[in-house]
Amino acid sequence: MIGYLTLPQNSETKGQQLKGFDMSNPPRTALVTGSAGFIGYHLCARLLADGFTVVGLDGFTDYYDVTLKQRRHQMLSQNAGFTPVEGLLETDDLVMSLFEAHKPDVVVHLAGQAGVRWSIENPRAYVDANLIGSFNIIEAARAFTPDHLLMASTSSVFGANTQMPYAETDKADTQMSFYAATKKANEAMAHSYAHLYDIPTTMFRFFTVYGPWGRPDMALFKFTKAILADEPIDVYNHGDMQRDFTYVTDLVEGIRLLIDTPPVRPDGPVPQSDSLSAVAPWRVVNIGNGAPVKLLDYIEAIEAATGKTAIKNMMDMQPGDVPGTWAEASLLKSLTGYAPSTDVKTGVKAFVDWYREYYHA
Repeated sequence: MIGYLTLPQNSETKGQQLKGFDMSNPPRTALVTGSAGFIGYHLCARLLADGFTVVGLDGFTDYYDVTLKQRRHQMLSQNAGFTPVEGLLETDDLVMSLFEAHKPDVVVHLAGQAGVRWSIENPRAYVDANLIGSFNIIEAARAFTPDHLLMASTSSVFGANTQMPYAETDKADTQMSFYAATKKANEAMAHSYAHLYDIPTTMFRFFTVYGPWGRPDMALFKFTKAILADEPIDVYNHGDMQRDFTYVTDLVEGIRLLIDTPPVRPDGPVPQSDSLSAVAPWRVVNIGNGAPVKLLDYIEAIEAATGKTAIKNMMDMQPGDVPGTWAEASLLKSLTGYAPSTDVKTGVKAFVDWYREYYHA
């Protein structure tokens, strides 16, 4: 079913969320960082629906509309299984204290400073959130080893690679933005800790995630807002771009299945198609549709959903951007049996419907 996940809406239903649990076999606890973010919100809602207790950490930074983040956390907090925590990852001892207090079985690290272009203007924010913050996560995982640590990376790590689709086993040494460089550093940092301390770790690389409750800095949000207001949209590289657009609930399904698929340190040769490390319980997995969509076709889907024609302002390529991304997603399917499948027309319509309802547009 397409759409965003609904949550209990009142105090009467709130207490019912924990009924029926066998306390001799208590629910698993998940720590999700970036829980008020776009992907974090959807993942937390899914984990709560699956019976997890969830501790959600978010810094509520003002990179984009904080009220949107607050609303997401408010909805999650209507479930008795959700514990909201506000704080920055880079704050001394905050992450360690959360691990000590909650002993999470699963950690999904989604928090960080996003955005390719903002990393050119304000690189220090990426050092603090993506490097120091992620170090705090893996250091706490060393002290209180969870059953599985999962960390968000990005398709941007493939950088200047031109051969597509991008496979997890391809070299990724030519990042085009500082944002991508910090994410590649996260992969390397996590690998070293997985090797040294036997922390089962999965890195997942996102490919242009979109859907309801999406980020205002993303193209779909900007385009929808402008088209509904009869304002022009900036179309970079004169529209000669393509992306492997991934609908958010497809992404969440992939993460949810990977949670139950922790990597194990190999005791023999690793198959050529598997990104499993030869020396650590560490793996990187692409989560994408495995089918590129032209930017102009994406805009056409927004036009169809809004019933309006876009006014296109054709622009040159932006610094740090790449003309195309496309995931080789067979590893996800071989590990979990699942492959994302939501088509762009369906996913874009779901976003536009949400946007119109939320903003009364």
